[in-house]
Amino acid sequence: MPLRRNPLNLNPLQLRTLTLLQELARFPEYSQPGDEPGSVVISGVPMAHGDHFHIGEVVVASRDASGLHNPAVWTALERKGLIRYLSDRAVLTPLGIGYDTGLRNAILRTSSS
Repeated sequence: MPLRRNPLNLNPLQLRTLTLLQELARFPEYSQPGDEPGSVVISGVPMAHGDHFHIGEVVVASRDASGLHNPAVWTALERKGLIRYLSDRAVLTPLGIGYDTGLRNAILRTSSS
């Protein structure tokens, strides 16, 4: 039986937010290794300018990042075991790092796309 897409039934806003957290985890200016093996602490989010912001080489539309500032989204991701929410940052768990949102190519644009 093939693996089911989105087995945790995340809604679109939760999927977009998790995709952005996964991308932030790839860059040391926004993240660092966590205490738990395989976890990553997200310690910063780039500042938006206009209707977008940059994470490394990719451009993200601000509308796709609204979940980064939505406590309900963070609570849902934590409840599903994808992050641990601390007062000023998130810890992306190994499950959160490996979860396939299917949105990477849809919301993370490169200058060539």
